[in-house]
Amino acid sequence: MDRSSGDSRLAGGTNGADGAADLVSRSRELEGVAADTILDGSAAARVQWATPDGLELVGRGIAAEFTAGGTGRFDRLRDRANRVFSGLVHDGPEPARPRAVGGVAFHDGHEPTPPWTGFPAASFIVPRVQVVRTDDGTWLTAVGDRAGEADDRLERWHDRLTVSPGSGPSGSTPGVAATRRTTSPAEWTTQVDTALERIADGRLRKVVLAQALSVELEGPIDVAATLERLGRQYPNCYRFSIGHGTGGTFFGAPPERLVSKRGQRVETEALAGSVPRGETPAEDEDHVERMRGDEKFQHEHGLVVDAIREQLAPFARDLTVSEQTIRRLATIQHLQTPIEATLSSDRHVLEIVEALHPTPAVGGVPPDAAWETIRETESFDRGWYAAPVGWFDADGDGEFAVGLRSGVATDEQVTLFAGSGIVADSDPDEEWDEVQLKFRPVLDELR
Repeated sequence: MDRSSGDSRLAGGTNGADGAADLVSRSRELEGVAADTILDGSAAARVQWATPDGLELVGRGIAAEFTAGGTGRFDRLRDRANRVFSGLVHDGPEPARPRAVGGVAFHDGHEPTPPWTGFPAASFIVPRVQVVRTDDGTWLTAVGDRAGEADDRLERWHDRLTVSPGSGPSGSTPGVAATRRTTSPAEWTTQVDTALERIADGRLRKVVLAQALSVELEGPIDVAATLERLGRQYPNCYRFSIGHGTGGTFFGAPPERLVSKRGQRVETEALAGSVPRGETPAEDEDHVERMRGDEKFQHEHGLVVDAIREQLAPFARDLTVSEQTIRRLATIQHLQTPIEATLSSDRHVLEIVEALHPTPAVGGVPPDAAWETIRETESFDRGWYAAPVGWFDADGDGEFAVGLRSGVATDEQVTLFAGSGIVADSDPDEEWDEVQLKFRPVLDELR
């Protein structure tokens, strides 16, 4: 299958773009089952998704797949998904409905070279089997291209999980043998200076520059166990993993929601400006007060708020920007501004995702000049880092996070990514320190 421009397919081999087959899903409630137990080593395609407010989804196998690349990738994804989902027959509670889970690359022209083998410019799968947990219960859902197939799959997996419910992953950390930076301190200073020159001459107002850290492990990584540890350490962050079986697994615990859409209601947020956590509550507050009162931090954050407001305005009947707050995580604190909107017409969540990506929190202002600077300056392929990851359903509702605090795992190596926003008075040494701080959440769980 040529994925340079995109395609969609059903697991049974029928091309979803032709609309020749329907999906059928069946669901049953589960009790006392760890969702992660469906992720055994035989699953070629595996996805995990968890939100701070309690939704947890784990899936395996491919009932349908949508891929796209190049300009217009979001339109093609949406059109192909709509054709497949239009024939979906779901027999089960609403929370257990099938979802397409996946993400897109930061750049629309992304090519899947190592470590991003298996990750095209955009890819979503509807799992054959998924377990969904909410505050109201836990459900097993099986999807097939006919009712009998879905029923048989549901019964097999229900029996398997009931007999051996498991207790979820509990593997030890793989250990870190060595690390290697793709960007040296001297190269970083040159990159930041280049950005500052472009800001000074008016081409840029802000750009986010990133680094990659290659981590050689002492043993194989258990991504599900790593996510479980990240969830305990960062319970108010998202958690995700996406593995297609033909390459690595992209995973992370991002703090930033890109967008959540339920019907006409849209929620998003500006998250920009970072300081460390203190050793004591008093030190915490000292860092926060410095961030609140610092012109550089407030300027950087304000650019993100203004850009999101402008990007959402064409879709919204009304839009509310709330008061600025502080988002505290285990090792870092951010300025945060919640933003909500009511849509003026029916929209697919992918339309909102396309409008918001990349926010100035991961790209820059103006967007085209920032993208050009990133392409010309960074010495590695961002792949899916800092790009939208999440899910959508047959109604066009869904939720996406920004793929930060993340890495791609292949065998006994993990490549981590982190970045920092560069504005007019940024200091290369301070920005270097901020990037190293942002590597810590995932790196600490590998040691």
